[in-house]
Amino acid sequence: MIDTHCHLDFPDYNDDRAVVLQAAREAGITKMVNIGCDLKSSQASVDLANQHAEIYASIGFHPHDAKNYDDRMEQQLRVMANNFKVVAIGEVGLDFYRDRSPRDVQRTVFVRQMHLARELGLPLIIHIRDAYEEALDMLIAEKAYESNVVLHCFSGTVKDARRALDYGMFLSFGGVLTFSNSRLPELVRDVPLDQIILETDAPFLTPHPHRGTRNQPAMVALVYRKLSEVLNRDFKEIEATIDANAQRFFEFE
Repeated sequence: MIDTHCHLDFPDYNDDRAVVLQAAREAGITKMVNIGCDLKSSQASVDLANQHAEIYASIGFHPHDAKNYDDRMEQQLRVMANNFKVVAIGEVGLDFYRDRSPRDVQRTVFVRQMHLARELGLPLIIHIRDAYEEALDMLIAEKAYESNVVLHCFSGTVKDARRALDYGMFLSFGGVLTFSNSRLPELVRDVPLDQIILETDAPFLTPHPHRGTRNQPAMVALVYRKLSEVLNRDFKEIEATIDANAQRFFEFE
């Protein structure tokens, strides 16, 4: 199993990061992608990837941090991308829920990072909140779909999903799929299996039955299990297919 989106560099793990990694190994998690949100966390992702064979890194600026993006930051991302453990640009996108960066700045930085991903030949990990229509408009206008694009922790509508899928984008699902009040089980039944990858977004969005506690990569197994149940498919089949999707998306070495 592969956790395609986690934040192991966050201080939530400062006291027991080694224990969390060992728990992931024991749960059968073979790869984890640690996600950059700004320059500091991007460098931390690269450092973790260099220290642990099963960790890979993404680098980029979250829309919350778009206000801090400039030419110097972009050049430093280019330098980081020379590391073979860097497998994606992200998480990038639009967040009109919290608006921690001005919306015009979010738009500009989103496009710049799309261009950076194209330049570097890396896939894109997209964060969207309260901005699905506009974010998809931008991804389509920039033809970002010509490389791999995943909508992380998908929470859009059926229409949003269909639009993204029609352009070959992947949808990623995490702990919310397991929540008793989630509408995602119904939605995921109509998503082609070869366009799904799974994640934790640890330390956030802990899956049932552990809601209210800190999430960690080992718990992606619960998301795999839930997807198997929702689709009424053999767990081993789901595991093999989803892992192959992640391998194809990230092109892990």
